[in-house]
Amino acid sequence: MQVTGPEPFRDTILETMPCELRIPRNPAPMREDTMEHTWNTKDLESLDIGPTKHRVPDMISDKLALWAVKSARKPTDLFFRNKYMHRSVMLEVVAAVPGMVGGLIRHIKSLQKMRHDGGWIGHLLHEAENERMHLMTWMEVSKPVLWERALIATVQTGFFAVFSLLYMVSPRTAHRVVGYLEEEAVTSYTHFIGEIDAGRIENVKAPEIAIAYWNLDPQATLRDVVLAVRADEALHRDTNHHFSDRIKAGRESLFEDMQNVDDKPHIRY
Repeated sequence: MQVTGPEPFRDTILETMPCELRIPRNPAPMREDTMEHTWNTKDLESLDIGPTKHRVPDMISDKLALWAVKSARKPTDLFFRNKYMHRSVMLEVVAAVPGMVGGLIRHIKSLQKMRHDGGWIGHLLHEAENERMHLMTWMEVSKPVLWERALIATVQTGFFAVFSLLYMVSPRTAHRVVGYLEEEAVTSYTHFIGEIDAGRIENVKAPEIAIAYWNLDPQATLRDVVLAVRADEALHRDTNHHFSDRIKAGRESLFEDMQNVDDKPHIRY
C-alpha cells in the first residue's frame, strides 16, 4: 500500500485573484507636474501658495462657516499647543472626511437624477485620497498613543456625522467650511515650518512614503514634507472656496470651463 503525505498547501486566494487586482494602483499626487521631475527644497519653497490668503465672508452662512472653524481651532490649540506632529494627525483625520462625503453624496444624487455630476466627484475623491496620504505620512513620523488614537477617532466620527448632514442641507456652506478649514491648515503648517527652522522640532529624514508620493529628492527632510503638504492644503483651500462660489452662481458644471486636451471631447461623467 502506497503511503502519501499531506497535500501541499494551496493558496486559493492568490490563485483566484483577478489580474486587475495584481497591478498596484499608486495614489496620484494633487499636482499634475509632480512626477515630471524630482522636487527639492528650492522647488517646494518657490510654489506660490498664498500662505496668508483669506476669503472674506460676504454672506451670513459664510460668516457662520468661518466662526465654526475658528471655534473648533481653539480647543485644538489648547490641547496640542506646539505638538505639531500630533496636531497634523488630528488635522488630516478630519480633513480626509469632506472629500469622501461630498463625492459620495454627489454620486448618489447623480444616480438618482440619472445625469452627469458636472465633473466634481473625481476631484472630491482625489482630495480625500490626498488627505489620507497626508495621514499615512504623518503616521510614519508620529506615533500616537492609545488615548490619542481614541480621541482622534471620536472627533472624526462626530465630524463625519455633522459634515454629512451639513452637505445634504447646504453643500455651498459645506464647501465654504472646508475652504476655511484648509486656510487654518495652511497656517498650522506654516507654524510647523517655523518650529523646524527655529530648531524646536528635529528636521529628520523624510519617510519613504512621502518621498515616493511627492517625488521628493531622496535626501528630503521633514521640512520638505511639510512644504509639500502645505502646498496641497492650499490647493484644497482654493478649490473648495471655488466650489462654493460655483454653487452660489448656479454654475456647478465644470465641463464648459474645462480646457480641451488634444482636441478630444470631454466625457461628461
